[in-house]
Amino acid sequence: METNTDTEASTTKHAVSFRFGRLYITTLVALAVLLTAGQVMMQWRVGAVRNEILLVRQIALQRHQSQQIAKKALQLTAEIGQPGFARNALELREVLNTFETYHRQTRDGQLPEQGITITNSVAIKKLFAATLPRFNTFGQGARWFAEQQNPAQMKTPAARAALHLVLDNERELLTQIDAIARAYNAQVRAKLNQLQTTEFYLYITTLLVLTVIGLLIFRPAVQQLRQTLTQLIQAEAQTAEANGQLRQANESLTEARKQLYAATREKLQQQSNAQKLRTAYLITGQEEERKRLSRDLHDGLGQMLTAIKLQVEGVETALNGQGVTPVANIATLKKLISRTIQETRTISNNLMPSVLSDFGVVPALKMLAEGEQSMGVDISFDTNLNSDDRPDRNTEIALYRVTQEAISNALRHAQPTQITVELIGRDGYLHLIVTDNGLGFDPQQSRQLPVDRPGGPSQGLHNMHERVHLLGGRLRIWSRAGQGTKIHIAIPDTNTNTQLIADEYDTAYTGR
Repeated sequence: METNTDTEASTTKHAVSFRFGRLYITTLVALAVLLTAGQVMMQWRVGAVRNEILLVRQIALQRHQSQQIAKKALQLTAEIGQPGFARNALELREVLNTFETYHRQTRDGQLPEQGITITNSVAIKKLFAATLPRFNTFGQGARWFAEQQNPAQMKTPAARAALHLVLDNERELLTQIDAIARAYNAQVRAKLNQLQTTEFYLYITTLLVLTVIGLLIFRPAVQQLRQTLTQLIQAEAQTAEANGQLRQANESLTEARKQLYAATREKLQQQSNAQKLRTAYLITGQEEERKRLSRDLHDGLGQMLTAIKLQVEGVETALNGQGVTPVANIATLKKLISRTIQETRTISNNLMPSVLSDFGVVPALKMLAEGEQSMGVDISFDTNLNSDDRPDRNTEIALYRVTQEAISNALRHAQPTQITVELIGRDGYLHLIVTDNGLGFDPQQSRQLPVDRPGGPSQGLHNMHERVHLLGGRLRIWSRAGQGTKIHIAIPDTNTNTQLIADEYDTAYTGR
């Protein structure tokens, strides 16, 4: 059913396109032929009028030139000096030659410089024939002046006779030239009137052709278009129904894609959680191993060294009773053994302080701050938590190790005089802030250093980042050369069941 509908719509579309294309081509061809014919006719008429206007302009120049000839003739009769006479004679010859050339060209209907040739009417030819006697007589008198070389000849009877020929014929010649110009102007006006009439007829014809086209071509085309639109509306209704079905299918596909995305995200989250769990197990194993080693050192090595100390004291007593006096050596041995015992206990405490397991992170951090004070460095600890406010064991270990690492880095690399440790619980987070007034460093440059660099700060910073990240927390470091360092850690407090939102703690207790 849908295939037949599509085939019918395609056939109708091609048929309508062919009909409208044929109608438009016919219309355009008719208009093009009409406009082209009118344009050719108008250009031909305009060209003819333009040529006659150029002839009228040249006739007007002849009037001006005849006046210049008469003026030059009078100037020659009045000249006394040779230079002025020769100049006027030369100018007279040039104007006379141009005047005769223009008169001859307009009489023949030719303008060689513009490439124009027209046929003068009988009336204009008669007017030119009537000017010929006076033109010749006027030219004869002007030619006599143009041929003279000596100013003295201007005082002869021949000069007076030539001047009479010029002056007596000038006025009549000007009148005849004006008559010719008026005749040309009359012809130009008549042709312009014809041109205007022709243009009007072309306009009327164009309107008639457009009317015929509208009635015979566009009216049937509009009817056909109306039928086509009706068919298109019906086809649109069918298309809308098909689109509804496609929309439902698309919604089903979208829902399936969402479910697939949710399942994929859940799987990735499970994998991430599993990875975190494995890492947490690894760290837990490390901490258990450290605890076992601490216990062995304390219970084994410590007790044995204590027994040695007691035995040495017994030896000392016995030797003193028998009069033997290796007291100095034995005293030194006692001091060394005592220092060994103390060092063993210190190592044990660093590996896993018993106060952290027994009493929690608050006493452990306080004891850490008190125990690390050396070399004139003032280390203070402040908190708003009670000793009974204990987070889970992994969080306590992480807070203690991060603080231990931060203080150790500051003492080894920053040369501070004061270190402040703050542990603040608020808004579902545990905020650990370690600040020193030491040398400071560039955190960006430190991140680019190798993690396994021996003794370098990047290894300690990496360890801190990893510990905090495993607990779902965030770590920020602010430092600048000469302005100290501030380390801010925020870890969700599992006792409040609050999840960490990325960057939420940046404005809480940063102080920068």
